[in-house]
Amino acid sequence: MLAAIPLTIVPLIIFNIVAFAIGDPWANQIVSIPLISGAAWAVTPEDLMILLGLVMLFLETLRSAQVASAVGIANHIISTILLIVYIVEFIVVRQAGSSLFFILTAIALFDVVAGFTIAIKTAQRDISMSPVVETHR
Repeated sequence: MLAAIPLTIVPLIIFNIVAFAIGDPWANQIVSIPLISGAAWAVTPEDLMILLGLVMLFLETLRSAQVASAVGIANHIISTILLIVYIVEFIVVRQAGSSLFFILTAIALFDVVAGFTIAIKTAQRDISMSPVVETHR
């Protein structure tokens, strides 16, 4: 049943652990990487959280492209509930009222929409339509 749990829950859990245990470290620079152009690319925890969210979205999209099953249906339902949790937390929880959390919420929305879209398209492809032959008695 663990296969039914959407991977987009990982950024939510990490965000909440960091936000409530540490505070607001999202804009702190982790490392500065010099580029050939002479610019310095500053990597922050916020950047890494967005990257993690996108990786989880990619993996969820791959999972939803598999054959429909009870686990897949449960995953869609749980993904929808998780999206509602993201939305409610964004609106209600002070620490979640940020652009970072909004982007993570959008990623959860894309997961739900992509999951249902892929499942519908896969189901349409699985249904074989044959011409109806009428017989007269």
